[in-house]
Amino acid sequence: MRKTLDALYLGAGWLAALFMIGVLVMVLLSIVSRLAGFYVPGTDAYAGYAMAGAGFLALAHTLKQNEHIRVTLIIGKLTGGARRGMELWALSVAVLMSGALAWFSWRLVWQSHQFHDISTAPDATPLWIPQILMGLGCTVLLVALIDEWVLELQGQRLRTEAETRHE
Repeated sequence: MRKTLDALYLGAGWLAALFMIGVLVMVLLSIVSRLAGFYVPGTDAYAGYAMAGAGFLALAHTLKQNEHIRVTLIIGKLTGGARRGMELWALSVAVLMSGALAWFSWRLVWQSHQFHDISTAPDATPLWIPQILMGLGCTVLLVALIDEWVLELQGQRLRTEAETRHE
């Protein structure tokens, strides 16, 4: 199971990287097309879709690499059971919030599909297509947070060097 979960997080990270390259390609295409005197419609919209996709898909991978910014003002002063309890409480809240975010992200995808919502840009992209990236990213984040919660409950959650210095 650990290999599957790690592959999921890594895959989401790689997809995020590909979407960042997509942002670069769209911006460069927009610049080059203006300089060459022709117009490629939708480049700004597709750059935005790719940027949103990259941001959401990178969430779980960033969490699992301990690269999220954490404010440890209170938790850094706690030790032992108190610290573990606070970690579990914080992770529980994060699981609930990310679960709600994933639910409403997929609900948005479904509603956009049902209402035939399209982009106002000249490309008229059905919005449910790029919104899928948000739903996927939020769902993988939810899985990663549940994974962290279970690891913390089992006492197997890895700590960063900065976190272990405060214990």
